Amino acid sequence: MKNPKRYTVTAALPYTNGPIHIGHLAGVYVPADIYVRYLKLKGEDVAFLCGSDEHGVPITIKAKKEGISPQDVVDKYNAIIKQSFQDFGIQFDNYSRTSAKIHHDTATEFFKTMYDKGKFIEETTEQLYDAKANQFLADRFVTGTCPKCGNEEAYGDQCEKCGSSLNATDLINPKSAITGDVPTLKSTKHWFLPLDQYDGFLKDWILKDHKKDWKANVYGQCKSWLDEGLRARAVTRDLDWGIPVPVKGGEGKVLYVWFDAPIGYISSTKEWAEREGKDWEPYWKDKDTKLVHFIGKDNIVFHCIIFPAMLKAEGSYILPDNVPANEFLNLEGRKLSTSKNWAVWLHDYLEDFPGKEDVLRYVLTANAPETKDNDFTWKDFQTRNNSELVAIYGNFINRVVVLTHKYYEGVVPKAFDFSETDLKVFEDIKTFPSQISASIEKYRFREAQGIMMNLARLGNKYLADEEPWKLQKTNPERTSTIMYVALQVSSALAVLSEPFLPFTALKLKTMLNFEGFSHPFWNDISKLDELLPSHHNINTAEFLFSKIEEEEIQKQVDKLEASKIENEEKELEPQKEVATFEDFSKLDLRVGTIITAEKKAKTKKLMVLTVDTGLDQRTIVSGIAEHYKPEELIGRKVSVVVNLKPITLKGTLSEGMILMTEDSSGKLTFVNPDPSGDVENGSTIN
Repeated sequence: MKNPKRYTVTAALPYTNGPIHIGHLAGVYVPADIYVRYLKLKGEDVAFLCGSDEHGVPITIKAKKEGISPQDVVDKYNAIIKQSFQDFGIQFDNYSRTSAKIHHDTATEFFKTMYDKGKFIEETTEQLYDAKANQFLADRFVTGTCPKCGNEEAYGDQCEKCGSSLNATDLINPKSAITGDVPTLKSTKHWFLPLDQYDGFLKDWILKDHKKDWKANVYGQCKSWLDEGLRARAVTRDLDWGIPVPVKGGEGKVLYVWFDAPIGYISSTKEWAEREGKDWEPYWKDKDTKLVHFIGKDNIVFHCIIFPAMLKAEGSYILPDNVPANEFLNLEGRKLSTSKNWAVWLHDYLEDFPGKEDVLRYVLTANAPETKDNDFTWKDFQTRNNSELVAIYGNFINRVVVLTHKYYEGVVPKAFDFSETDLKVFEDIKTFPSQISASIEKYRFREAQGIMMNLARLGNKYLADEEPWKLQKTNPERTSTIMYVALQVSSALAVLSEPFLPFTALKLKTMLNFEGFSHPFWNDISKLDELLPSHHNINTAEFLFSKIEEEEIQKQVDKLEASKIENEEKELEPQKEVATFEDFSKLDLRVGTIITAEKKAKTKKLMVLTVDTGLDQRTIVSGIAEHYKPEELIGRKVSVVVNLKPITLKGTLSEGMILMTEDSSGKLTFVNPDPSGDVENGSTIN
């Protein structure tokens, strides 16, 4: 959309079942904040909305574990999350809660409008039921094996490994997350959104209209979903925590969290508009408004398929212009895990590194998982701070401000004749706003920050090359000109670094005394010949950044190592329920030999194996591709479950399972029947 009148920018509503960690920041909140700060520096009309998602099943699970009410859980974590965002400088125009009355009213009205228009279908279906807990199991109360990739920790609504959207009844070997029991099927009535009826609309809107401007990972996941064919999806659940279904027959049921949660963006806008004396409707219903959703990759399907279908069905809302989803951030080579405390929590970081909010913002942006999963390490954090922020940006500004006070008592000196080098610097400064804008508007924030740092590099090199400290006594006019030029670079840097380093930019603006004159904004930099006028008084220097020492980093590494050791001690699986000899005797375990191995195309983990079981040669699909190369597997003796019901994984029929275990480092290893290889294929394992 060219030249929109206004922007509505949303950031994914965080679940209030735990605090915010660096994965959330890198995936959603830092890029969203960069984008919004940039727009506001350009003078755009922007509403930046978020809020706590307080009706998700993870919250009720947390409440059950801690023996408290769901309300106690959301009150606790809403306060922690909201304060962390505020301390970290994420500048929402409004941060709401889905437990707020305005949200309940908005979601109820939205449902009723769709209901009155006949947009739902009402069906009685078989749902999973936990007899011991005496309740139907919502999606996240069910775990099991993904039928598409074989992940044994898939949820009832989605597999977080392969990204597939699921129904709880799709899972292989489903298990209740409440009691651990195997659930049964029981009839219940629900309202469904018939997504298949929106197939044509979604294909036109996504596959045609947004093929070129949406990120490849977003477009690709949407295309995959649409290619598989859309199915009706229930928008109500049998739960007692959430927004009650507001129609006859809805007693004891609530709105599905993924129906209710995105409406939270609308209710948050209403809350903001009411407080600010604005009209909320143009931000959601005017075609000249650009709507942008910032999310993580696990939320793509909900924001690109389900929510747009809801908006289309309701009929009065605009559709998102873009949904720039990031991939996942890992930590020290391992997947971030809330349950295993393998994370860097934002509130802990702010306590351990006071005054270094921008260092974390900078590192997360420099290492952002924009197109693929990426890794955060404490060593890289230290290196980027010391070698880039301190040595380049901080060093340049400190020398400019200190020398201005030393030579001119803090007054911006007069410029005399400009050299070709000086003129080239002025010419270069004017190109930076458009360069950074081009990257930000394509949601390439890592690239945009790199360009901003090139301005700091330009200033640092200019000062180092011109060496005014050597000329001050012999050529004061040249020294004055050099310092004038360096101060113009500093002024441009104060504006252009604000989206990425807001705390630093504010300190720099204070040092340059921006309040003492009509200071430049984003668009001025490419137009004005003078950003910081001669004879303007600046304030004294203060360090923008400080070195991070080895001891500080080691403390963080040790903290993670302690979590790892603690979890390794906890991680032995509890003994499963007692099995009879008859149960065990049903399994047919045989020795086999792998005779061919090939990585499954377009997957990360799947290996397609041909195994000689002695009985036959059969295909087995195993999730070991990240641990073994194909050539390492050929000829290896393995233990095989040969009478497991075949399942299709990513289009390939798998006719068995190879027994594996996991070592302390997380590597999968074979349960080897005989390392010497003397046992014949087909021998039974008793």
